[in-house]
Amino acid sequence: MSDLNKLADIFRGTIDPNERESAEKQLEMIYKIIGFTPSILRLVMADGVEMSIRQAAVIYLKNNVIAYWSDKSNGPGLDNDFNIHEADRQIIRDSIIDAIVMAPELISVHLAVCVSHIIKADFPGRWLGLVDKICIYLRHPDTKCWMGALLALYQLVKIYEYKTGDDRAPLDEAMNLLLPLIYQRCGQLLGDHSDLSICLQKQVLKIFHAFTQYSFPLKLISNEIFAQWMELFRVILERPKFRNFEQEREESNWWKCKKWVLHILSRVFERYGSPGAVSKEYNGFANFYIKTFSGCVIGLLLKILEQQGNKHYVDSRVLQLTLVYLSTAVNHAVTWKLIKPHTMLIVQNILFPLMCYTDEDDELWTTDPHEYIRMKFDVFEDYVSPVTAAQNLLHMFSLKRKEMLQKILAFVFQILNDSNSDARMIDGALHIVGSVADILLKKEMYKDQIEELLVTYVFPYFSNQHGYLRARACWVLNYFSGTRFQRDSNLASVVRSVEMCLMHDKELPVKVQAAICIQGILTSQDKAQKLMEPNITPISFEILNLLRETGNEDLTSAMQKLVCLYPEQMMPIAFEITQHLEQTFYQILDSSADEDNEDKAMTAMGLLTTIDTICTVMEDQKEIMAQLQPVVVRLVVKIYQEELMELYEEALTLVCTATTNSISPDLWKIYELMYQVFKKDAFEYFGDMMPALHNFITVDPQTFVNNRNHVLAMYDMCKTVLNNDAEEEAESYAAKLLECMILQFKGQIDECIRPFVELVLTRLTREVKNTSLQQICLQVIIAAFYYNPILLLNILNDMQPIDSNQSLFTHFINRWLSDIECFKGLHDRKICVLGLITLISLPPEKRVAIINEASPQLMPSILKLFDGLKLAYQSKANAENADEEDSEEELDEDSDVEALEDEEDHVAAADYHSRILGKINSPACPFPVTSSYLRDDEDISEDDEDEYSDDEEADFVQTALESYTTPLDADDTDVDEYVIFREVLEMLQKKDPNWYNVLMSPLKQEQQEALQSVFILASQRKAAAESRKIEKLGGYMFHTQTVPSSFNFGGTPIV
Repeated sequence: MSDLNKLADIFRGTIDPNERESAEKQLEMIYKIIGFTPSILRLVMADGVEMSIRQAAVIYLKNNVIAYWSDKSNGPGLDNDFNIHEADRQIIRDSIIDAIVMAPELISVHLAVCVSHIIKADFPGRWLGLVDKICIYLRHPDTKCWMGALLALYQLVKIYEYKTGDDRAPLDEAMNLLLPLIYQRCGQLLGDHSDLSICLQKQVLKIFHAFTQYSFPLKLISNEIFAQWMELFRVILERPKFRNFEQEREESNWWKCKKWVLHILSRVFERYGSPGAVSKEYNGFANFYIKTFSGCVIGLLLKILEQQGNKHYVDSRVLQLTLVYLSTAVNHAVTWKLIKPHTMLIVQNILFPLMCYTDEDDELWTTDPHEYIRMKFDVFEDYVSPVTAAQNLLHMFSLKRKEMLQKILAFVFQILNDSNSDARMIDGALHIVGSVADILLKKEMYKDQIEELLVTYVFPYFSNQHGYLRARACWVLNYFSGTRFQRDSNLASVVRSVEMCLMHDKELPVKVQAAICIQGILTSQDKAQKLMEPNITPISFEILNLLRETGNEDLTSAMQKLVCLYPEQMMPIAFEITQHLEQTFYQILDSSADEDNEDKAMTAMGLLTTIDTICTVMEDQKEIMAQLQPVVVRLVVKIYQEELMELYEEALTLVCTATTNSISPDLWKIYELMYQVFKKDAFEYFGDMMPALHNFITVDPQTFVNNRNHVLAMYDMCKTVLNNDAEEEAESYAAKLLECMILQFKGQIDECIRPFVELVLTRLTREVKNTSLQQICLQVIIAAFYYNPILLLNILNDMQPIDSNQSLFTHFINRWLSDIECFKGLHDRKICVLGLITLISLPPEKRVAIINEASPQLMPSILKLFDGLKLAYQSKANAENADEEDSEEELDEDSDVEALEDEEDHVAAADYHSRILGKINSPACPFPVTSSYLRDDEDISEDDEDEYSDDEEADFVQTALESYTTPLDADDTDVDEYVIFREVLEMLQKKDPNWYNVLMSPLKQEQQEALQSVFILASQRKAAAESRKIEKLGGYMFHTQTVPSSFNFGGTPIV
């Protein structure tokens, strides 16, 4: 492919609608040829070629690198037999940094993606020259060479951004060379105010931020080096504008440099520079940071706020990050003392105006209320919004520092009581009140006055002429929904007001806010549930209509709340509601097809979750579920057929809920579809499939097992997971499904046992990091032994490796007995006990040598498991009562909040006891207190001689995999391991006394006593099971006798 002209012609064809198909076919024919990929890179860098062709080529190159660079599987829909040849990869590695340095921006952005992917696959092993190449260009005196080098370095840092420890070592080694170099270059650029210079500075700052965001390498960034960087940050933050950036404003790299400096400062302060709130390794740095830089940084931030207060333009992200930094600073005495003299000016001149309804809000409300709603409820918008940052800073002032709440409220009520306050000022004041609602509800001096506050200052605005004040009233009331109303009439007024706003208001944002408020009220006010009940049907459909019109995700939560609180009222309309949600879902999909909209994806997820909630609430109503199941089927088919992978998790949850009690023929078709989707592109969703797959095995077992394709599909999915590079959690799920099938279909799937056993044995030959995976694989073999011991013996004998001196069965028994301590929870111990009972029950002719050799371990192992089982059953009984006990032991959520003195720092939980001890053990305290006195009541055992510690007790709690039950785990199971054990031993004592004596002879006195306890418990459990059976049949049966009309019990009658 040396002829670039021909290659250029092909890519010219890809951008011509008339020639595109032909051009793509040509590319399909030649993309595997050695030398093709480097030829594309040469074409991309050819200055004489049209830019549109170079762009088409670089995009194709990028896609090829992403798809075919790595040696491993390329993914669904791609050619898994092809990877770019190593010779071609080496050419690209040698030249791509040169290319990104020389390329124009339109090209370099795509080359940067290539670099990122190559670094991820090849650095440091195959790309040893990367760092040296970057270094060469950064040392070049021509600043035009620096941007490409910085872009490449940024890709390197981003790849390692989330790594820690040894995994991060290659980056730290590279930055040991490059960090001083980029600092030097950035320092040189400070005096140059050209566009290129400012852009280069921004890129250096982005690199430093990514390098330090999740790990701060103190070996590379000493206090002295950091101080040098801080001086650079100071210069960037306080430098004035050298040109008029007013037209560019938010797009200006001049502002973006300030933004990235504040990103760095906020992150360093929060994560590494806050004494009492950092990990031990950063304690020294935190003290250095806060003592050395607080005065300078706070001073710079106050200047930014001064600009904002004087109505000079400040970039919104710069303002937001300034407020974020100050929120962290409120926690520390050193920085608080610097902020405190300015707090009320900040509140009045900066925060309050941000909290008020603005001209921009009004324009959006009027011209595009749907966009207004989207913006106000967008969590991603909140993350970067100065308004949210202002709200958080106000909250920190009020929560953390004494007298601040009183001062802020005094300012607010002055506005609310002033007849000259305009509507926008009222909105800002109410916004502040709602922002500190949680604090007011907990403060003893305020919480009894909340009801009067709402009546006086909030209720009147439900009928205000300004729509935004009606919306604000709903918003505030939602935040105060936990108020303890003393007068039922006021609560009734609340319900009427929000119902009016929802049902009859003409303004869409008001209706949405009212719907959200209804959810809050219903969650917190039991009496409100009865007040709202008569109107719950029209309320439900109004929210459904709003949901369809706005696509607001929060409304799905409101709908879910209604469904959960009013199940009886929902029964007659459940199908209609579900159909409405289904149609809204399709509408959301159609509208989002034209645009990449994360909000709509979230709404779609919320709609599916709401439908799932309805199915969950109605799952015991057979007639209703028969109507809902087709809706579920249609939705799942739509999601799978259109490959909407972001919705796979919700779809699988729907399938799980729909199959909880019964499985219709259409749902069995969904099972087949799940298998097809798994094989195509849903390998990574196996964990999400697990609950539904378990249902298909256990809810309608006969339909499952009667169709061998069902069993084969399940086995194939498990095999795919266990034989490929899946996460070990997913592999554990796969092995658990194998165990479930073995135990569910005892005696029905003999032909499946061999492939099941072979599969887990093969997996055990590879490295296993997670002990739970190791145990569940062993359990599959134990389950197979319990299923049919002779069958398993024959399978293992057939699988015996030629070069092994030890039989597989011997290895299995030894591993089993050595791992007895590793079986946790209830089910795992039970199957282990049943397996060992099966082992000791084998007839003499089937007792191979290893069984006799291991006989001294058998009974002690069984007794140890029974000891654990007893506690596991107790733990299960305790868990069933846990909710009630937890509610009694919950901490009082309304407890007052203690603000800090000016000299105090807010400390993390780890240091809280130290601070309390410091106070208590002051000279004024007559008794020394140690941390042992500060334990929570629930941490103190009722019995100091309890045999098990908290950590040991965790061994008896249900394990994650045990939630996927088998017939052995049913409450009414006939398989009682205690009863079976006793019966087997009694049988052996009679029919095989020699073997019985061999088993019993190793037992010590305490083990014999434990055995007796097991026997007693077996008798009790047998009697209890018989009683349950009789009770099921309608109670004890007596012979029919003539009953006299009166009785004489003797003695004197009571009356």
